[in-house]
Amino acid sequence: MSGFDAAAFLRGVPSDPGVYRMIGAGDVVLYVGKAKNLKKRVSSYFRRTVSSPRIAMMVAQIERVEITATRSEAEALILENNLIKSLAPRYNILFRDDKSYPYITLTAHPYPRLAFHRGGFTRGARYFGPFPGSVAVRESIQLLQKVFKLRTCEDAVFNHRSRPCLLHQINRCTAPCVDLIPADDYAADVRLATLFLEGRTSEVVKRLSDKMQTASDRLAFEEAAALRDQLRALQTVLHRQYVDSGREEDVDVLAAVAVEGQVCVNLAMVRGGRHLGDRPQLAAAGKDCPVEDALLAFVEQHYASLPLPARVMTAIAPEGVREVLAELGKRAVVAGPRREIEKGWLDMAEHNARLAIAARMTSTERSQSRLNALQSALALPELPARIECFDISHTMGEATVASCVVCEHGAMKRSEYRRYNITDITGGDDYAAMRQVLTRRYEKVAAGEGVRPDLVLIDGGRGQLAMATAVFAELGLEDLCAVGVAKGEGRKPGLESLIFSDTRPALHLDPGSAALHLVQEIRDEAHRFAITGHRAKRAKARIGSALERIAGVGPTRRRNLLATFGGVDGVRAATVEDLCRVEGISRALAELIHAELARG
Repeated sequence: MSGFDAAAFLRGVPSDPGVYRMIGAGDVVLYVGKAKNLKKRVSSYFRRTVSSPRIAMMVAQIERVEITATRSEAEALILENNLIKSLAPRYNILFRDDKSYPYITLTAHPYPRLAFHRGGFTRGARYFGPFPGSVAVRESIQLLQKVFKLRTCEDAVFNHRSRPCLLHQINRCTAPCVDLIPADDYAADVRLATLFLEGRTSEVVKRLSDKMQTASDRLAFEEAAALRDQLRALQTVLHRQYVDSGREEDVDVLAAVAVEGQVCVNLAMVRGGRHLGDRPQLAAAGKDCPVEDALLAFVEQHYASLPLPARVMTAIAPEGVREVLAELGKRAVVAGPRREIEKGWLDMAEHNARLAIAARMTSTERSQSRLNALQSALALPELPARIECFDISHTMGEATVASCVVCEHGAMKRSEYRRYNITDITGGDDYAAMRQVLTRRYEKVAAGEGVRPDLVLIDGGRGQLAMATAVFAELGLEDLCAVGVAKGEGRKPGLESLIFSDTRPALHLDPGSAALHLVQEIRDEAHRFAITGHRAKRAKARIGSALERIAGVGPTRRRNLLATFGGVDGVRAATVEDLCRVEGISRALAELIHAELARG
């Protein structure tokens, strides 16, 4: 069971379109998806019933979720494709290629052809996109035909025309095939179409506006009305994308936002012209801390050990960023956005920075309220800023593992989780296992080393808690507060009892209590961490003993097998052909090994 607190996370998820990334242990990306409504889509993964066993397996491994809000669902589609290509998440079934997405192209020809394109790129041609679907491309081509009247016919048709085609007659083409437009004028129309596709619409709009005014001055009102309609269509029909620039460029986009003492520096990465998502970095700061200082501190820390792209885009203190990079011995072009698409990148980065701050503030408020509730419920003299919880896991006494998880300021601190292999006890003796792990953990605290917790939770009843109290007394830590968490009837969540080491009776909190929810989260995380360690240890022991039982597999061959496949899991996953490649393993022996390990 994952320790991810979905309910807490979902409170801060916006209803915007965007992309979400499911992250597992070791920061491994499990899945990348897009959504028209991030809140609804991400929430659907954490319902009681899920769509398939594959999704249920993925959800069980989630440790956190990252989101990037976009301006539209179409932008989310393109960003999703970029992330799938760069991250290769294990649970994304479809690995899409650029060929899945259509483009608009202007061909390499003296009279370039405006066309729909899907597939590989040709040298010399210009490509614009990708677009979310073929409908958007075809609508855009129709618009460009109306405005710029570029040819759309195949070269074979163009080269053999002797008179204008129907498109010329309905005013959709200037008929360069029969020289009804000078080459220079056609080239000028191509340049305007290119500017429009690159997002430089102001230049195009100005030209059309001038033409409309000229037509009006000539009292050619029908022509002016047509140009007016074209201007309106330019603003609405063509759907611009802001996650792919169409240029081979590497850019880091830096945005910094401060809200109520919380500052977020958001780094969006563009590689090869593709927006690959962003990563907000949050830090507490004084209310008077300028965002410039936070941004410069981030630049100094981030680029001290990481490579620098050719360009860094920021609207905040570009000169200061250049100076910091110079002190690090690095150089890049540092400037604000220069094109419409770059303005879109920066706006997106700032928007996601604000979302990250809002999510942090919501999470912090919730954590504080749960800690206050726990302090009140347990009658603690101070707020339990650091809580440690212990659990024991084994199978009929086999491969016993103890876990210690840490919660600081209401949030799980995974960097300080610890597992302990329990040895030299009678198999299945949970009391002896608890004594051993507590002694190993707190003898350092008794010696003045390590961090002392404010509260210790023991997953178990009075017997386990009594063992903890005895260990603390032996170590001279009698004042260390310990509480047992006993499972309720039928192990049903919400019926847990909190057991005290003094004369107080067991405490039964309301199932909706914020204090109980915090205790349950910490206890469940300790259980998850213990059981995953136990299963790994048990599997290793079992396959090791299974290899020892196979006739013909002695110490040397066993060592060769483990070294070749990187451990016991690799040996179990190997095919017969893989096993045959190991020194000293014949095909007959490989088949025997494979069969024995498959049998379990």
